Amino acid sequence: MNARSLSMDRFRVNRSMVLALIFIIQIAVTSLLVPGYFDIRGLLDATRSFSEAGLIALGMTLVIITGGIDLSVGALLALVSVTIGFSYQAGLPLWAASLAGVGVGTLGGLFNGAFITYFRLHPLVVTLGTFALFRGIAYAVSDANAVSGFPDWFSLFGQTTLGWFPLQFLFLCLFVVIFWVVLSRSAFGRYVYAVGHNEVAARFAGISTNSVLLAVYTLNGFLVGLAGLIYTSRIASARGNAGLGLELTVIAMVVLGGTKITGGSGTIVGTMMGILILSYLQDGLTFAGVRADWGLIFIGVFLILGVFVNEVFRERSR
Repeated sequence: MNARSLSMDRFRVNRSMVLALIFIIQIAVTSLLVPGYFDIRGLLDATRSFSEAGLIALGMTLVIITGGIDLSVGALLALVSVTIGFSYQAGLPLWAASLAGVGVGTLGGLFNGAFITYFRLHPLVVTLGTFALFRGIAYAVSDANAVSGFPDWFSLFGQTTLGWFPLQFLFLCLFVVIFWVVLSRSAFGRYVYAVGHNEVAARFAGISTNSVLLAVYTLNGFLVGLAGLIYTSRIASARGNAGLGLELTVIAMVVLGGTKITGGSGTIVGTMMGILILSYLQDGLTFAGVRADWGLIFIGVFLILGVFVNEVFRERSR
């Protein structure tokens, strides 16, 4: 192992330690400001509200590492939710409607990836367009109405608890492990980093960059489909305004976790820390009685801060 590799390993460890320290301090400060906040059951129960965003953040990590972006995830989640609810209302068995919803999410990701890879369009332009397209379809299908009254078994995905642990948080942890293995221990993970670092060089090295990008965006869409299923189950309702502003939260989680916004570097462990820090910040602000618009301001500040800190760490690691 050369000196640069050792330097990068120290950088990753140090950044993870810094993020972990920030998270510990954040929980401690919130516990001092909000009496009774530090309760294990309460902290675990709070994971219900951010597990969907966490799942999408895992897929977004791969997208951003390749040098891309996906602004359509919130709108696609709404389309998934509407697909589940209104296909069930139309007479489709709920299990089939759920599969259809996950399928719509996957196809939405595939649609984004196809336009980005085969038409060589910039991800920002494509996903900004599908942001409007998916949200528009969701509103048109739902006609500003909502579907509820699902069978009791449907609550399994979003309301079930195993011991003290909400089931969706266990799903999130499972996918964190899977994505960590894929990104850090597989050839596909190396291809993802290579594409983000230098797509042209990766192509000359024999990597099918189009296949990698198509797989990354499709996988991101699949995770949006799962998140949409969990979300619909959790709130027991399907509506076209689901996921408003979700894309900003997800991108902030990923960037705060250390993923370089221009691509080429990032880790799943870092993203998980970003998920925890930003989610419990929002949760703590809610408990403290801070208005929701101030919460949005904090997300913006953390997004800018994340980019700045990433560059500081990156300069020090050179």
